[in-house]
Amino acid sequence: MKKGVFLVVLFSMLMSCSSSKKVVKTSNKPISKADKIVTNALKYQGVRYKFGGTTTRGMDCSGIVYVAFGEENVQLPRISRDMAKAGKKVSLKKVKKGDLLFFKTSKTRRRINHVGLIVSVKKGVIRFIHSTTSRGVIISSLSEKYWKKAFVKAIAIL
Repeated sequence: MKKGVFLVVLFSMLMSCSSSKKVVKTSNKPISKADKIVTNALKYQGVRYKFGGTTTRGMDCSGIVYVAFGEENVQLPRISRDMAKAGKKVSLKKVKKGDLLFFKTSKTRRRINHVGLIVSVKKGVIRFIHSTTSRGVIISSLSEKYWKKAFVKAIAIL
């Protein structure tokens, strides 16, 4: 008998909880091309590094940028040093979501060899998605000492 009463009370509590309505406020702001490109790139977060890779089986840094833009019909060169020649140079104070960051990370070669796609700029903190040989596709911050030191330039494609 006690079990039956307990089940009736539990059932009524669950039903009363499910009958409440949540109001979800949505923005009427249209989704920008930069938002779509960043969303495309974020789908690959956690994918392992693979030199020359452009699929979920493996990606390199320029591969993720190339694919994310390509999915929105924006054609870019395939390698980072050529991507760095496209678009318009932008100061770090004026970068925005969807812009690209370029780096020199090699100790032996003194040219651009790495690229990242800016996913957010909040209170001066620039976060970007890229692929590293050790951790695959990740999000990093330009305020990290390593990336700040290796930074070369930012460009706007859109």
